[in-house]
Amino acid sequence: MPELPEVETIRRELASKIVGHRLVGVELFWPKAVREPSPEEFCRRIAGQSIEGIGRRGKYMIFRLSGGDVMILHLKMTGVLLLMPASQRIQNHTTAIFKLDGGTCLHFIDQRKFGALWLVEDEDMVVGKLGPEPLDASFTPSVLRQLVGKRRMPIKALLCDQQTIAGIGNMYADEALFAARIHPLKAANILSDMEIEHLHSGIIEVLQRGIKNKGASIANYLRPGGEKGDAQTEFKVAHRRGETCFVCGSPLSRISIRGRGTYFCPVCQRGETQPVML
Repeated sequence: MPELPEVETIRRELASKIVGHRLVGVELFWPKAVREPSPEEFCRRIAGQSIEGIGRRGKYMIFRLSGGDVMILHLKMTGVLLLMPASQRIQNHTTAIFKLDGGTCLHFIDQRKFGALWLVEDEDMVVGKLGPEPLDASFTPSVLRQLVGKRRMPIKALLCDQQTIAGIGNMYADEALFAARIHPLKAANILSDMEIEHLHSGIIEVLQRGIKNKGASIANYLRPGGEKGDAQTEFKVAHRRGETCFVCGSPLSRISIRGRGTYFCPVCQRGETQPVML
């Protein structure tokens, strides 16, 4: 699933190309992707509006339109957004095509059809319950300590909870925990102040590096021009099953935490753990 660095990369690259352009219309091939309003009203209201800005909240992309509407898009597991000329033939698994003035189209392609679209007046209707943005200046170690609180859940699961912190998913949670040398099963409520400091730094470091490297192309992720990202080439643990740790040379481990495949180094991330609710 695209996480914060992938969605932010897409946002930046789309903003430089389509902000200021008018949406001539939209062609829906998978109407069930539209969660609000009806697919018919979605298409009718979008037509003729211009894209005034593109924002991001967690893993959600936010298109602010000239008529006062906000289109929100979530790529979910396999969604991609590709800019193509109007003459480009329709690809398999296309969910929607947004037609722009000037002959360019934005194709929303989603193999598993989990991606979602909303058209609302108030974006908080969709993203209002998300936790803080980890790259905002207001996200400090003390804020992270408050978010951890007394929660006796694996720290890996807490990092992936979007109502706790927005945008971190499986890959970057694994990377941040390795950077902080914290075992993913360690209960969140027993993290020391030093571990909180290290984890805070690790979160920011891995997310910023992921953005710098244009996201991670592990499976379906592509940038709007069709290029892949390179962030996976610098992963220390995530998706490196069967490989060894770059630091200590030990074989990396993979376990499941609340249904999520979790990669870590059992030596570098050794440490005290307590029974937690899995």
